[in-house]
Amino acid sequence: MILQLMVIIPLSYLLGAIPFGLIIGQLARGIDVRQYGSGKTGFANVLRTAGVRAGAATFFADVGKGILAVLLGGIIVGGSTATVGPLIFDYQGAQVIAAMAAVAGHNWSVYIRFEGGRGVDTSLGGLIAMSPFIGLACLAIGMIVILVWRYVSLGSMLGAGSSILILIPLVALGHEPVEYLIFGTMATGLVVYQHRDNIGRLRAGTERRLELRRGRR
Repeated sequence: MILQLMVIIPLSYLLGAIPFGLIIGQLARGIDVRQYGSGKTGFANVLRTAGVRAGAATFFADVGKGILAVLLGGIIVGGSTATVGPLIFDYQGAQVIAAMAAVAGHNWSVYIRFEGGRGVDTSLGGLIAMSPFIGLACLAIGMIVILVWRYVSLGSMLGAGSSILILIPLVALGHEPVEYLIFGTMATGLVVYQHRDNIGRLRAGTERRLELRRGRR
């Protein structure tokens, strides 16, 4: 199991580190999205700088990274179980480790000097792979917030945070493993941390609302 984790972690990180937003921005508009807006390579900045189609492609690619990492992690570990001190690593634990490694890769990509995004979509992909119903519910909550208030940052944080609220009763009732709640908590904390600049602007009333554009700003 330990050897399997040593494969899962770097593989998931390198998968998550693929900067699809940067690649898609260059292909769609011939621009480096890091030179515009927030400087991030995620969905929101690509949407604003390279257009709706490029933003949508980035969203699905980044979600896909999280899904694939979790699926690969589950396949690699199979039914193995290992105990490291007080920690027990099994199938669900491997899924969580794979997802977090992919999110870390997305946020701090080795391919682009440890720059990247905020980890929202890759975290969502990981959650969808673990529990499709919960992942899609969080996506719906986030999209509703974005559509109503037009703050992508707020929708991202509330969508991520809703995973905790949904998972707590399901874990307590034994319908979902506690590992998924651990992932939801860690992923939400990281998403909020990555949005610390947005939080400051939201509090100051200066956060930019979403405006859909077809081309470059």
